[in-house]
Amino acid sequence: MTKAIRVGLCLFTLGTMGVSLPALALDLGGLAKKASGSAGNAARDKAVKEVNAKLLAEGRKNQCSFKTDSDELAPGCDKKLKNLTNALVDAKKRLNVAGVTSFKFEVSGHTDSSGKPEHNKALSAKRAAVIERELIARGIAKSEIVAVGMGSERPLVTPDNTEAKKAKNRRYEIQIRF
Repeated sequence: MTKAIRVGLCLFTLGTMGVSLPALALDLGGLAKKASGSAGNAARDKAVKEVNAKLLAEGRKNQCSFKTDSDELAPGCDKKLKNLTNALVDAKKRLNVAGVTSFKFEVSGHTDSSGKPEHNKALSAKRAAVIERELIARGIAKSEIVAVGMGSERPLVTPDNTEAKKAKNRRYEIQIRF
């Protein structure tokens, strides 16, 4: 009995001397696609990591303050919000070059640990929504951004037992989410 084996575009014939062998076909084109897909994923992952790091840095550099226990922006935020908008526009360009087109900018609001967790969660969501609205007003598409309140769930510093530490935890961050 003779079996044919297809490898890529070549066809080989094997004599099995009476032994039955299953048909074997290697799809080299499929393997090449998987390999290039892995390389593409690595480039995509690298771009997302770089963009997220840049967005974190820009967010920290351009933090807007809110009035105490409120979602009302303190004066002097316009330039900071313009800088954040420019950072998002640049991030979108960088991601598009890397082939990343299906994502959202996530604005997460954070509070310190003072007060009740439920209140902090709601306040952080309101503050994140304010930043989201401000960025949309400056040209970021509504479909590309989402606001999330984290409350005091992800502090930068613990314990936040001084005013300086509490201030570090009261923040918003912008990251790429899929």
